[in-house]
Amino acid sequence: MGALMEFPTDEGARVVVEVERHASGAKLVRRGDNSVSEAARTFDSALEGVRAAAESALHVFRDGRLKPDAVELEFGVKLTAEAGAVIAKTAVEGHLLVKLSWSPGTGGAPAAPVTAPTPGATADR
Repeated sequence: MGALMEFPTDEGARVVVEVERHASGAKLVRRGDNSVSEAARTFDSALEGVRAAAESALHVFRDGRLKPDAVELEFGVKLTAEAGAVIAKTAVEGHLLVKLSWSPGTGGAPAAPVTAPTPGATADR
């Protein structure tokens, strides 16, 4: 098991998360038999960057040409004392799964793909 870090919420509750190691920027305290680092920032402020990333991704997918009925975003979040919350990587790359869906009969299905004209071709009139 990794180290434990405690983040206060803006409402005063405490959220304890497992982190890889105790980090600088956190105060080490004892809770029973466990040592827990107290994060310098709140849980809410640590998640602010992830919330902004989710809003940005939703804006890109909702407001584009595809016009899906639903957008689902999935990503892992890793909490650190130094950076707050970051999008966790898989074994090789950053992890972000996007699922777009359309309901039958809503007329929101994507249009046929737009193809670029062949270089040098002329348009029929």
